[in-house]
Amino acid sequence: MSPVNPSDDDATARAVVDDSGTLREWNEGARRLLGHPAADVVGRPAAALLAGAAEPAGPAGPPAPGAGEARWSGTLTLRHRDGRAVPVWVLAHRREPADGAPGGWLAVAPPDLPPGQDDDPLVRAALAQSPCATMIFDDRLRLRGLNDAMARLVGLPAERVRGLRATDVSPSAQSTELERHMERVLASGRRDDMRTHLKATGEVRAHAWLARVAPVSDPAGRVVGVCVTAHDFTEQHLARERLQLVNEASVRVGSTLDVTRTAQELADVCVPALADFVSVELLDPPAHPGEPPAPPVPPVALRRTAHRSITPGDPEAVAEPGRLDVYPEGSPQADCLRSGRAVVAETASADLDRWREWDPLRLQRVRDLGIHSVMAVPLRARGTFLGVAVFHRFRRPESFTHDDVLLAEEVSARAAVCIDHARRYARERETTLTLQRSLLPRTLPPMAAVEAASRYLPATRSGVGGDWFDVVPLSGMRVAMVVGDVVGHGIQASATMGRLRTAVRTLADIDLPPDELLTHLDDLVVRLSEESGGNGTGEVGATCLYAVYDPVSRRCSLARAGHPAPVLVPPDGPPEQLQLPSGPPLGVGGLPFESAELELREGSVLALYTDGLVESRERDAEAGQALLRETLAAPAGSLDATCDRVLRALLPAGGAADDVALLLARTRGLPAHQVATWDIPADPSLVAPVRKQVLEQLSSWALLDASFTAELVVSELVTNAIRYGLPPIRLRLIHDATTLICEVSDTSHTAPHLRRARTWDEGGRGLLLVAQLTQRWGSRHTPEGKTIWAELALLDQE
Repeated sequence: MSPVNPSDDDATARAVVDDSGTLREWNEGARRLLGHPAADVVGRPAAALLAGAAEPAGPAGPPAPGAGEARWSGTLTLRHRDGRAVPVWVLAHRREPADGAPGGWLAVAPPDLPPGQDDDPLVRAALAQSPCATMIFDDRLRLRGLNDAMARLVGLPAERVRGLRATDVSPSAQSTELERHMERVLASGRRDDMRTHLKATGEVRAHAWLARVAPVSDPAGRVVGVCVTAHDFTEQHLARERLQLVNEASVRVGSTLDVTRTAQELADVCVPALADFVSVELLDPPAHPGEPPAPPVPPVALRRTAHRSITPGDPEAVAEPGRLDVYPEGSPQADCLRSGRAVVAETASADLDRWREWDPLRLQRVRDLGIHSVMAVPLRARGTFLGVAVFHRFRRPESFTHDDVLLAEEVSARAAVCIDHARRYARERETTLTLQRSLLPRTLPPMAAVEAASRYLPATRSGVGGDWFDVVPLSGMRVAMVVGDVVGHGIQASATMGRLRTAVRTLADIDLPPDELLTHLDDLVVRLSEESGGNGTGEVGATCLYAVYDPVSRRCSLARAGHPAPVLVPPDGPPEQLQLPSGPPLGVGGLPFESAELELREGSVLALYTDGLVESRERDAEAGQALLRETLAAPAGSLDATCDRVLRALLPAGGAADDVALLLARTRGLPAHQVATWDIPADPSLVAPVRKQVLEQLSSWALLDASFTAELVVSELVTNAIRYGLPPIRLRLIHDATTLICEVSDTSHTAPHLRRARTWDEGGRGLLLVAQLTQRWGSRHTPEGKTIWAELALLDQE
């Protein structure tokens, strides 16, 4: 029990009586009123001070302790120390037990002030200026007067409370705060406002109140008191709260393009501002989005997507997120979807008892928690029903009002648009990813030239882009490696990426040097830009890096078109950024590309990547490339493990803001004993000795199983070179564990071609025979002329 404040004015008599009826406190004002010192009465029964029966303030009379009343007022006839009876008007407030102290009553009796408000110039001046419920306090914070409107609010007669402090009239936290405001006004001479939420006497629920505290001055300008006017601004307060909720929903709901997170944001923003528990139930998206939406017909299957409670841990939740429930006709969820309007169900009207028939567990939970009002609001966007948001109240005593329904519909409409956008984005993203994955290589083929590993990660914060990579086997056991990035995101970028990847593979098959290949690719992008510009979809741009590695010479030729330069990790040195001519991005048109050639030792690792790996909001490209080199400098393991280590080091935990393509290739060299070369004189009679040398070489390689086919292919290719080519002529055999390659080079630039020989033709069947006997054949141009090659699959030699 709080002790009597010793700083209070001693003119007011105060006493504290505990629940047993024993006096516990007695101030100086009480001693002046009845003459009893505190030592004579504290600890004794309070009833000993009664000299006669009480004059009750109302028909119920003064309450007995513990009767449940919070306040009592009335006239008591008390016994003075000198024996005479003193009638005293007493205001008693119930005090609950606190901090181990027993409960009891605080009784106050106001001092005897000069009667009559009309005779008090201070009161007249203040009341004349106040159009509403008004109280006037003097400079000692004693209540000097109040008008009828204020008397009705406090529920006490005006003539009885004069001389009391605000904390005597109502010993609440709001009264204590009001006294602090009045003290500031007395000290500063400037008006002050106090906003609070409380229940006035006789009201069933609390209101929002605005107390305006203004100084009252005498003719000399000295502040001699304060005037307090009370205004019920509940409607303005609620309107402000609703506006704030709508504004907060517009900011917080839809921060991402994720359906579940958007639904959770809707639930979070409405608790506790609008409801004590909110759940968001969504209809499963249609299997075929292009079909016209059908209106929901009960029973309706809804999936719990999110919920939020005012109680930590969401104990009110009956269903877990992800669970599918079926709501029959008569449930708020089904009724609001069928009607397309918000539905409010009340316990008092037995609306919620319909749950008894279809969900006894839910009905029991409603009763256990005291849920008295439920509001279901449909979520609809672009004429399609997406689901329903359900609002529950059990801690707030007020039922949902018409204004609450309008507010819930406004917030839910905004959320529905965001959920619809998220679903459309998810569908487009999945379509784009499916297209992207279908266009990218699923696995990298085993090759004698390099060991390769790759990673592709779509963007998480924006649409899927047009990053791609590829590894293309070339003739002579060479390999082409390419990484590219199409400007933009979405299906258009993925489709353009697919066209460029196909073009690169086509151009690689004719063995164009890297700079020439990029030139042809640039022409293609220019044409694509012209086509897309005509359709109003804008220009097409891309970057690309193309490299060709030869395991026989161990040389690599590279060219790039506006793409980041690769990182080279030597077998026994630190990683380094290769210095290559940058070249313009694809689509600029008319500008040249340059190739660079370097020798790569066996075991060197080339890292090709797109800019999404090294660029981010947290760092620029230069810092990202430095981090990439630092990561690649770690002890080497498998290329797959290195790919994972690079992604963990360079990408944020939440995913990349842009697409990421990474290709790692570890070079292999072909040993010299797996290559044989002969210079062939341009004499047809020497073809037979050449075949004999080939058979001897195959015997030394233990490849006699392939000798018949190889002898025939070599004979045809060498004969054609002697007959149609120009010297010098060179024959080269290359083999690994699975393939034998025959190459014949000459200085003629005329490319061979297949033709169907007629029955009576003596020649023209050589290349057709080669094509039938080998798994692949072709020709490539060289700076000196051309090379015709054929690949033979080797049988298992074990």
